[in-house]
Amino acid sequence: MDWPSVNTKVEPLVQALLDEAGALRVEVSRGTLGECRIDCGVRAVGGLEAGRRIAEICLGGLGRVALEVTNTETSWPFVITVHTSQPVLACLGSQYAGWSLSVDDNGQKYNVLGSGPARAIGSSEKLFEELGYRDKASSATLVLEADRAPPAALVELVAKACKLPPNRLTFIYAPTSSLAGTVQIAARCLEVALHKAHELHFPLNHIIDGIATAPLPPPAPDFIAAMGRTNDAIIYGGRALLFVSGGAKEAKALAENLPSLKSKDYGKPFADIFTAVKGDFYAIDRMLFSPAMVTVTSLKTGESFEGGRIDTAVLSRSFS
Repeated sequence: MDWPSVNTKVEPLVQALLDEAGALRVEVSRGTLGECRIDCGVRAVGGLEAGRRIAEICLGGLGRVALEVTNTETSWPFVITVHTSQPVLACLGSQYAGWSLSVDDNGQKYNVLGSGPARAIGSSEKLFEELGYRDKASSATLVLEADRAPPAALVELVAKACKLPPNRLTFIYAPTSSLAGTVQIAARCLEVALHKAHELHFPLNHIIDGIATAPLPPPAPDFIAAMGRTNDAIIYGGRALLFVSGGAKEAKALAENLPSLKSKDYGKPFADIFTAVKGDFYAIDRMLFSPAMVTVTSLKTGESFEGGRIDTAVLSRSFS
């Protein structure tokens, strides 16, 4: 497939973030190696709009993210809606936080997951072999869910992996507890659906288009609570619509197996689940990470199949 360069596609989006830094309440600086650093929620105030823009950058410039309102009679009527006409590349080839990075920073470990288009250049994830995609560009942008700026050692690591000088790298970062971090993480509602489909061994090339939405969770100052709320927004409140090229049988099976309620860990706020496994993220059933509800439409037959449900009770326990 002739896919575009995700790093090239985001260049105007990154430039707009830089140009409007003051209005968006983000802070721009240059690191010691010349890398561009955009703080969207550590020292900077940031905000919902900064998070929305980060989410579109994470999607490699191939998607649209909107803050919308649904039924105002519900407890959580404000939602984040994501759409992309290239869901596989945008969500899995760019947005997915799959680049595990770890360096020593003056005797202290700096561990972080990288998402965004730079992954498609520098990350060694096997996923890119399956996608058959590697990006080539003169600059690269990486988004970090972090509570401090990337140290020089991490910048060097990413520059070497991407085969680019540090001054051609942009690092955008915000903690989960910030407004921007909350938005950009909850905006992974479609990406989570694509990742779950991949876990279920559904043919990715059969996913033609997609749209998803999740309630906007309130941020929390505590990391575990903040992480819990952003996950719960998708697990118990997210809804995805996928259009697939296969037949009715294939579409029905995906709709039945993709929702989060198929997981053995379903039913409690994510923060409680995380605490119960003593912070061992990998002890959590990976089938939990998916939208609460999904509709799959077969473009071959025109039939649609639905699975899962929105769980407002767990959402209220998590968000309150």
